[in-house]
Amino acid sequence: MKFGAIDIGTNAARLMIGEVCQDEGHSYIKKLSYTRLPLRLGGDVFDFGEITPKKEDEFIKTMKAFQLIADIFDVTELRACATSAMREAKNGEKVVKSIAKETGIKIEVISGDEEARLIFGTFFLLDFDKTTPFIVIDVGGGSTEISVFEGGERVAAKSFEVGTVRTLKGKTNHTIWGEIGSWLHKNIDESIPHNYFATGGNINKIHKILGVKQTENINVKDLLSIRDELAKYNLEDRMEKFQLKPDRADVIIPACDIYTYIFKELNVSSFAVPKVGLSDGIIYDLHLKHKNKYEKDSKLVKKISKILK
Repeated sequence: MKFGAIDIGTNAARLMIGEVCQDEGHSYIKKLSYTRLPLRLGGDVFDFGEITPKKEDEFIKTMKAFQLIADIFDVTELRACATSAMREAKNGEKVVKSIAKETGIKIEVISGDEEARLIFGTFFLLDFDKTTPFIVIDVGGGSTEISVFEGGERVAAKSFEVGTVRTLKGKTNHTIWGEIGSWLHKNIDESIPHNYFATGGNINKIHKILGVKQTENINVKDLLSIRDELAKYNLEDRMEKFQLKPDRADVIIPACDIYTYIFKELNVSSFAVPKVGLSDGIIYDLHLKHKNKYEKDSKLVKKISKILK
């Protein structure tokens, strides 16, 4: 079954069409289509506290385009989730209703905890030792989610109001860094070895710029070096030299700073970039939902068949 996932972030809106496939008993998400548009809802929300009429019009057009693509692929189900910017927009509920009326797409404004649950659900499709404690840091445009896993279970998670667009707009409270540090040291036993994972569009791009192989970790020293290299250039030159889109070129340095702060607090030397995100999580969650429904229906059919015999 093909599913559609719409991730309405603070910086961009994304549509992924995919299906869960099997290869020698191992499940993985096969991406059939991926569309990313630089909607940047956070620009309005952090400046005005709400989504302006102009941005709402762009939002509606984006959702109409996504609906058409989903229709072309004949998806079994389409789910749209909005994150940090929509959580904070004063007129968020009104905009959601307007989009539903114009496009038929019902947007869910999800909590930071639900966002983290969906993202990290796909981690159990990845090939690594899940019995070893691991930590996942996801940096977005408006928020950063940190989750701690032990014995294959999430034992601690927190969403912090620090993100790339929020930082660019000067809307990050200076006390947040102390809050992050305190939470990390309270919830992570640093005497126990952990594996570290970083997710998000910016760290995926850093991974590509560094030319690191998919299975190789990034050294934190290299992250610091590429951050300083990026900072040498103005936006136009940065875009040209590193092949960056405009809405990536301005947020990539704040992203490096957020990851670096967290890794320094935990004295981390290297980390992995699995290149999974909210869209992957939505598709996998839809797959599990339909799989469970099919299994329940099958059991019911068998039960009825026995009664009728």
